[in-house]
Amino acid sequence: MRPWVRVLGIDPGFRVTGYGVVDTNGQQSRYIASGIIQVAKIDSVAGRLEHIFAAVNAVVAEHQPAELAVERVFVHKNADSALKLGQARAAAICASFGRNIPVFEYAAREVKQAIVGRGAAGKDQVQHMVRVLLDVDASLSLTEDASDALGIALCHAHTRILQQRYAEALA
Repeated sequence: MRPWVRVLGIDPGFRVTGYGVVDTNGQQSRYIASGIIQVAKIDSVAGRLEHIFAAVNAVVAEHQPAELAVERVFVHKNADSALKLGQARAAAICASFGRNIPVFEYAAREVKQAIVGRGAAGKDQVQHMVRVLLDVDASLSLTEDASDALGIALCHAHTRILQQRYAEALA
């Protein structure tokens, strides 16, 4: 049996950033924590980014993840939104610097495919499957952002062993 590894999943957002922490051994995953970082009420861009950085830094300090999984930025129509999302994502990733935590990136479609089995799944489907896969009690309040972050962590938990084997084969 493989050792348990703690994974922090981040669903970056310029208004709300979700985080989810799971332990995984490659065959099973366990819910540890989740939540959101709200910055919508902070007016300045720098203030929002500083708050995201500090809050993710606190989550990293509290839960000591071994690996970080973050959603890759998706650009559809609004370049300004994509830029802001990228900045929020960078602030969250920077919180792992200096701790030797490897960062892994996943597209939203990859996460949905890994969790629901369909890359075009809706947020409600992701939230339902996160609850099922982690055996999270219905009494636990999971926001969309927190369940998305847990989904990102689970996506990494499901693919990390394959990534390790692939890297070993190339070495």
